Amino acid sequence: MRPPGDFLHRIGEDGKIVIRSPNWVGDAVMSLPAIQAVRQSLPGTSISILAKPWVADLFRGNPEGCQVIVYESPGNHRGLRGRWALARKLRQERFNSGILLPNSFDSALVFFLAGIPHRAGYNTDGRRIFLTHAVPVNRRIKEGHQVGYYRHLIRSLGFDDSQARPRLRVEVFQKKQAVKKAHALGLEECKEWVGISPGAAYGSAKEWFPERYGELAKRIAAQWNCQILLLGSSSERPVTDRLNPKAPIPIIDLVGRTTLGEAMALISRCRAFIGNDSGLMHVAAALGVPTVAIFGSTDPGRTGPVGETCRVIQRSIPCSPCFKARCPQNRECMERISVDEVFEEVRRIFS
Repeated sequence: MRPPGDFLHRIGEDGKIVIRSPNWVGDAVMSLPAIQAVRQSLPGTSISILAKPWVADLFRGNPEGCQVIVYESPGNHRGLRGRWALARKLRQERFNSGILLPNSFDSALVFFLAGIPHRAGYNTDGRRIFLTHAVPVNRRIKEGHQVGYYRHLIRSLGFDDSQARPRLRVEVFQKKQAVKKAHALGLEECKEWVGISPGAAYGSAKEWFPERYGELAKRIAAQWNCQILLLGSSSERPVTDRLNPKAPIPIIDLVGRTTLGEAMALISRCRAFIGNDSGLMHVAAALGVPTVAIFGSTDPGRTGPVGETCRVIQRSIPCSPCFKARCPQNRECMERISVDEVFEEVRRIFS
């Protein structure tokens, strides 16, 4: 086992490196400063990002000059046979170094099967045997912010990381394509837009009440004559269906109707964004859009949005943060957050 700080020197000027991205949108966004550090430290090196299909759009052009390889699982890379197929694909690319941002055993196994000579990651989940550069991690690092968690790994490998917060950019042509699609659903470009994402992938304990989002949307539209864009994945449709009847106003419902890249493009044009602790919340913050984040069962100290334009609303009660997917009681932490309070935060953005 080699010392972690030796990793950077092993890559070489003509090396090829592959970085395995996290699997969830929010985690992938929070990994961007770490990936940017690798790019800045190796400006002339070929860097590829291995990413699941639902997060791949985040890395197209972020950072610039990185190739994206899609880990098609579910799909062609599912199961043991699929892992072998992916390993063969990576072997053909002749990578000499690989960095594992997720902690999974599976991610380390794939890099090992691909024959990548130098493989680095945290020494978690019993995968140390597959790593040439295993980075130890303590409780302080684990319980800190997720951005810092990924940055610590990169620093331990010898990279100089100077970017403290995630940053995303969207190309002009991507914005035009996304707006064209939204126009077909009734979007008025002459009005200002406010994005709302009422769902959360992890579970209902992270969700503020849809009826309150509906009332909030109604008040925002009335106050500033703006258009409300509902955004999220198709799995969040049940939440959206509970919101719409409470807000008989011009709402453009895009939940499950956009790719992640299209959602990014639309969010980048918004005057403000309101959402739970979710992937799109992190996307909005990384795009520099003023963001109001509503937290319940999770800890903003670990997964809160990063940036000067971000505002977090949370009510501290004895059982929070509990990190549970479903609240065994009545979501009191969310119950205590009123429409008035969230509306006032939006008012500060508009003023």
